[in-house]
Amino acid sequence: MKIFYLLIVFTLINITAFAQQSFSVKGKVHKENGEVVSHVTIKLEGTNFTAITDENGLYEFKNVPVGKYTLLISSLEIESKVLQLNVNKNYPDLHIHIDEKGGFSIDEVRIERKTAKKEIETSGFAVAVIETKEASLRNLTTNELLDRAVGVRVRQNGGEGSPIDYNLNGMSGSTIGIFLDGLEISTYGSSFNLNNIPPAMIERLEVYKGVLPSHLSGNYIGGAINVVMKKDASANNITAAVSYGSFNTYRADISGMYRNQKSGFTTRLSGFYSHSDNNYEMWGKFSKYTTSGGNTIRYNKTRRPNDKFETIGGRFEFGFTDVKWADQFFVGYNISDSYKDIPHGLTMTRAYKGRFNEYQAHVLNLNYNKRNLFVDGLSLNVNAARSYRNTYLQDTVSQKYNWAREGSDSYELELMLAPPNSQGEVLPYPHELGRGQQGEAVISDIDRTITNIRSNLAYSLFSGHRVSLNHKYESTTRDDKDLLIPERSKWITQSDVNNHIFGVNYEAETFNGRLRTNFFGKYGIYNTVQNIPVSETNGEMIYTNKKTTRDNSGFGGTASYEAFKNAYLIVSAEKSFIMPTERHIYGAPEENLLPNENILPELAINYNLGTRYTISHWNKHKLSIYGNFFWRNGYDKIIQQTRTEEVLPGRENQIEDIQVTQFVNLEKTQAIGFEAELNYIYNNKLNAVFNISKFNSLFKVKNDDWGNPHALYNLQVPNEPFFTMNANVQYRINNLIQKKSVVNVYYNMGYVAPFKTIWYDSDWFTTPTQFTHDIGINYRVPKSNIVISLDSKNIFNSEVYDNFGVQKPGRAFYVKLNYTINNFK
Repeated sequence: MKIFYLLIVFTLINITAFAQQSFSVKGKVHKENGEVVSHVTIKLEGTNFTAITDENGLYEFKNVPVGKYTLLISSLEIESKVLQLNVNKNYPDLHIHIDEKGGFSIDEVRIERKTAKKEIETSGFAVAVIETKEASLRNLTTNELLDRAVGVRVRQNGGEGSPIDYNLNGMSGSTIGIFLDGLEISTYGSSFNLNNIPPAMIERLEVYKGVLPSHLSGNYIGGAINVVMKKDASANNITAAVSYGSFNTYRADISGMYRNQKSGFTTRLSGFYSHSDNNYEMWGKFSKYTTSGGNTIRYNKTRRPNDKFETIGGRFEFGFTDVKWADQFFVGYNISDSYKDIPHGLTMTRAYKGRFNEYQAHVLNLNYNKRNLFVDGLSLNVNAARSYRNTYLQDTVSQKYNWAREGSDSYELELMLAPPNSQGEVLPYPHELGRGQQGEAVISDIDRTITNIRSNLAYSLFSGHRVSLNHKYESTTRDDKDLLIPERSKWITQSDVNNHIFGVNYEAETFNGRLRTNFFGKYGIYNTVQNIPVSETNGEMIYTNKKTTRDNSGFGGTASYEAFKNAYLIVSAEKSFIMPTERHIYGAPEENLLPNENILPELAINYNLGTRYTISHWNKHKLSIYGNFFWRNGYDKIIQQTRTEEVLPGRENQIEDIQVTQFVNLEKTQAIGFEAELNYIYNNKLNAVFNISKFNSLFKVKNDDWGNPHALYNLQVPNEPFFTMNANVQYRINNLIQKKSVVNVYYNMGYVAPFKTIWYDSDWFTTPTQFTHDIGINYRVPKSNIVISLDSKNIFNSEVYDNFGVQKPGRAFYVKLNYTINNFK
């Protein structure tokens, strides 16, 4: 299979080109009042022709071949736009003017075309597109951007580096695909994840809820988040940023791009470093102190020690862009490494000391895509990666520890006191031989080798009609080694999971492009093999072997209809599946996840009905409205297990003391809800967004295995926030301190309604209302190459929680400096 892909790529490299007659194009970019605009990037789409306006607003293209082109016009201060140009002569004075509304025109003739964001959002999918241009200048992580999007809740068990889960309107876990340029980000390892990738390296975030487009089809049913990295080689550039803030948190990232305009050779390099002590305060009802008698004292105000996180990584890509034989061809290498203390189990009931893990990943990747391959209308996209990941976990400290008691001189952990002995003495619990903080002592080393190949071959049958064939192959080989017992160094549990997923899509544009439809079908084959050592005889290992083979199929479709100008009705539906992953089946000890070898595939039937309307020609005002209703039926839904016991007086502490969990199936669930967003822009300076998401995710099994009424019937699935709201406002002030300088002021509000952490109602096991406010300001110097930003998060120091009542950081302050070098030779 891999040889087949490589043959395709190397065959295409030998395709030759022919010369064309060429002309020059030059002019000036200016405002309607005649003021020139510098540092505007202008690119002829699909070519290597790029120009950046100088201080006089001038640009020039030389030796442009005859043809019809799309001009891409962008800068930090304006919204990206596109214009059409037919090159059949020299253009000595092709001036581009920008009106006060942020629009563009050539020779007073306005030409409109959908931006990439609008193109995606009106394609028929329930999708939101998050652009990162402004956010990259602030002290925001990629996950913070996602958490503010409509219908998205980022679940993080604590501060920086904690395990993260994503919830899209009630769908979560591995039902959600997380992609980096269309390839599963899990391939790159835990040390290279969305929290570690700076927004400055990202072009946009695409959030799909429910049905996925063909290039992301795979083992998912709840939706996907696709991170599109910056690829525009229109200008050689280097961008660097450093920041420092509360809890001794500091970050640094650098990225650069170079393209040889003659050969098309392109290099993309980036790196990042992040550190945090995560020593923030905890003070809410889930923050507890345990007395020697085993009683729990709630609302214990203390700090989190032993929660250090540190990560470093780099991404190196070399290839060619916009050449005759490829639109893009890159080979790359990713390396990342991280260290994380583990301060407690799934809940904060018991404090840990000396439990930590380390991650390391080496990833080789290849990306090739070409439009009009061999014949017009045929396109190929191949994305492949080979990943070597390692996870090291150590937990050998046997003493029991307690959080520091409020009012104590130090925030360091205290020794847990045992009940009084026969002499009435209150002493710490003694050391327990062979025990660690979470159970048995452990030093484990897990190696994972992952092969991930995704390919898409598409052909335009005729105008507006396109068919595509998709194939995804993923294989994970996992070796678990126990380093605590050296004489058992050969006792390695070997686990293999591999799957093939085949898909076909048919896309059509009819009624003059007003109706866009997409129908798909997919088929998956899934295999697992596990070899477990049981004995060693004369140096030879004896294994027990377990095998599983399953297959499944799914289908669905989307439709987008433009009822009138900029007003769209969007519908999607699917019946699809996910197969259990290596993480579901074999667990992840570094994330407190136990194995479950009997877990079943999940089946879901999803419906989405939405609308999107934009009013853009209303004086200086622009208003966008989005709404979506969804209905989801899940069968054998895969979730993290939570407590099902009723809360009895005196047993609260036992219920809360959850150290580990595992993925289990819920026989039948149903989620019905809606999401909506309102976006208002005034004079291209004020931008206000408000969104809301609410749903009921209910357990729908009426009777248990014995025919009795099920105690959990129609209860809300716990540990899922089901009602969220976000609002953010940005205002731009020009020329406040210096001429051509820009000041941006920001405000953000987030609301999460109370939700249960276990099945039964109890005030002690209900995450309280969360209401946070953030403010920020940044200053961009006249040349736009330096930006300084200040951010304050959770300014009122509200209680903020996530999975199983784990408290997140309170009030925090950060400062960030961005520096950019553009258009170097």
